[in-house]
Amino acid sequence: MLSEPGLVATLAYHGLCTFEFGISVEIFGLPRPELDIPWYKHAVVGVDDGQMRASGGIHITSDTGIDALPAARTIIIPGWRSQSDAPPQPLLDALRVAHANGARLLSICSGAFLLAATGLLDGRRATTHWQLADELALRYPAIKVDSNVLYVDEGQLITSAGSAAGIDACLHLVARDHGFHVANTVARRLVMAPHRSGGQSQFITLPMNKLPRNELTRALQWARENLSQPISVTEMANKAAMSERTFQRRFKQTSGQSPKEWLQQERVRQARALLERTRHSTAFIAQTCGFTSADTFRVAFKTVVGLSPGTYRKHFGNEEILDRPPTAQSRNS
Repeated sequence: MLSEPGLVATLAYHGLCTFEFGISVEIFGLPRPELDIPWYKHAVVGVDDGQMRASGGIHITSDTGIDALPAARTIIIPGWRSQSDAPPQPLLDALRVAHANGARLLSICSGAFLLAATGLLDGRRATTHWQLADELALRYPAIKVDSNVLYVDEGQLITSAGSAAGIDACLHLVARDHGFHVANTVARRLVMAPHRSGGQSQFITLPMNKLPRNELTRALQWARENLSQPISVTEMANKAAMSERTFQRRFKQTSGQSPKEWLQQERVRQARALLERTRHSTAFIAQTCGFTSADTFRVAFKTVVGLSPGTYRKHFGNEEILDRPPTAQSRNS
């Protein structure tokens, strides 16, 4: 867990998308005393001089200009005012310097066009709103545009799709800095479900809460309650009272994932919580979360999270728990 998460700078400019701007302020700019951990410092950085006209007739002023960007640890880029409006060169230069200094740059929706103009995305994967993806790919052919994901994490560069996907991307960054438990605590403050993984599709055609309780939701609940056991797609389909083929199709329409992909993420989600909040061994956690072996668990965890289980626990484990003497159960597991 970061001892000092540093300054988050949220850009503001003429034509600012206020919802996306508000996402950043809500997640990074509000105090979180209930978490009892060092939280982010936050500043609104004005790109244009004087009063800036945001969408919806709102006017914004800022005491801080782009000269503050090189000192930022994280920079949030809300939707850019126009895909055809070239960003000012001083802003692009400041973003490049900040990136060279180690800053993370996160764009929301059409903010990807501003980030693309810096050249930092060349040769990398990126996303934006699906309606803008073809234009982004046409204007910046060196970028590997993926129009069918919620967000793409390329280390220091994170791009996200439409506005709501910006929430998921920001919570993903919180999880990188503070762990899965903290990110989900912030999500609860936002009165939303735990953040979605970046690989989920932008095209979710059938909302989960529109389905009858005796169909997919029953199967998902059963699977979550039995993650320690081997679970087949056939068993899940039976719980949903569907044929396996129908279940696979309905599941993909609803979540943008296959049942196997969803199960893998649920198992890793549970493992993250156990690594953060218990002293259990890797072998015990692998078994509890339904992985066939500790080695299989390590590979799956690193694929999804980007860190090994041991490194994740070192960074995000609850220090008070990890400082306690091991219990008999954790010694024997």
